[in-house]
Amino acid sequence: MSANERPQGHQTKQQSRTYDSAFLRACRREPVPHTPVWFMRQAGRSLPEYLKVREGIPMLESCMRPELVTEITLQPVRRHKVDAAIYFSDIVVPLKAIGLDLDIKPGVGPVVADPIRTRADLARLRDLTPEDVHYVTEAIGMLTAELGETPLIGFAGAPFTLASYLVEGGPSRSHERTKAMMYGDPQLWADLLDRLAEITSAFLKVQIEAGASAVQLFDSWVGALAPADYRRSVMPASVKVFDAVAEYGVPRIHFGVGTGELLGLMGEAGADVVGVDWRVPLDEAARRVGPGKALQGNLDPAVLFASTEVVEAKADEVLAAAKGLEGHVFNLGHGVMPSMDPDALTRLVEHVHTRTAV
Repeated sequence: MSANERPQGHQTKQQSRTYDSAFLRACRREPVPHTPVWFMRQAGRSLPEYLKVREGIPMLESCMRPELVTEITLQPVRRHKVDAAIYFSDIVVPLKAIGLDLDIKPGVGPVVADPIRTRADLARLRDLTPEDVHYVTEAIGMLTAELGETPLIGFAGAPFTLASYLVEGGPSRSHERTKAMMYGDPQLWADLLDRLAEITSAFLKVQIEAGASAVQLFDSWVGALAPADYRRSVMPASVKVFDAVAEYGVPRIHFGVGTGELLGLMGEAGADVVGVDWRVPLDEAARRVGPGKALQGNLDPAVLFASTEVVEAKADEVLAAAKGLEGHVFNLGHGVMPSMDPDALTRLVEHVHTRTAV
């Protein structure tokens, strides 16, 4: 089902309430009262109130406490007046939920105790059930009760990015082990991504059925691949994820970093909205993606460290490049940095709303 068709039957109460929000209208490429804004990694990061409630609580544990997840998700909505909330979690949560021994090390990222390197290792990737992530259902129930007409965006890590952590054992600049498996044992690689696609699909379904009004698939590291490798070795798994949640009729967003050469393929994978980092202007991104898709982006996050005048001028450049788009959701070209001034983000939201008000 296209996100432009109003879903029938299993639409949740919250999805009905948020259907005509500026964010969801932009995702569906419909007229909007103003360009909607949200920020990746907006849930906390730079907010003092986030640091206060997270103090002494490890990242993965914080993702499993519904009351804490609810508070952290709501904080930037209250402060910045963004047009959508992004569910507070981490892309490795479903992997932890199925029993993999991993942790998020401060200053490092996800670290896997026993990496996936052989066919026998695939047996550790069992199916994800709703009971495995019951805290997600509970938290989204609490959130949607608070959010009213503001949409909640659910999210998951894409199969390639999850695989890169599992194969490397942690973050990697060159992804050498990942690529070695992809090139050297293509069948094992395909089977690994297929299993991860099933887990990711199940995780997104839990979020949608609990009340998320849109979902974003983060393929953070897929920009490390050439287009031919993406099409052959990655795209089938991403297609599987998008197809698995198509029946819900909620907008599906696809985002990766350094993916300028992959934008067209990422749109082909099944997204309704293609996220664009700051390296490609939105008008050029639209040419690469082709018609029938909304775009999301794409102010360089580093601009937020400049003066207000510079931030507004750069934001205006993004809005000018987005002028002819079928649909546009304003966002940063990547995530909010921890050292950003929260007030700069608040001012940016107000500026975009004011500049684009109909």
